Amino acid sequence: MNNDYQDPINSLHMPELADMTFAMDFLIRAKEGVRNAAFALTETVSQEARAVLRKQLHQAIALHQEIAELMIRKKWFHPYELNEQYQLDQLSAWNTIKIGQMNLFPGDTSRKGMFDQAPDEQGMGRDNA
Repeated sequence: MNNDYQDPINSLHMPELADMTFAMDFLIRAKEGVRNAAFALTETVSQEARAVLRKQLHQAIALHQEIAELMIRKKWFHPYELNEQYQLDQLSAWNTIKIGQMNLFPGDTSRKGMFDQAPDEQGMGRDNA
């Protein structure tokens, strides 16, 4: 594994992994919203407040369903295929470990030699701007 976080190879597939991670976080938070709205509904005695909470509960359930369906469609979530979900969770754990092992603050942050030509050699220096 390459421990240089500035190396572009380390960003391969990162947008897809980030999207999947954000969607899972959103799904979990939507589920918490359903739970909290249901709990509040059971603790409320005012009919007006219960009507508001009931509406919010239905909206929270609809949001959770919409996020789950998106994730299933994108193959980011497999609620009915436990083996596939397990493999996805293993991959996520492995990527987390790899990121945790990266040297995020290397002693040498010089990028010299990584590019074919310096900007001045490409005619993009201050004099040509």
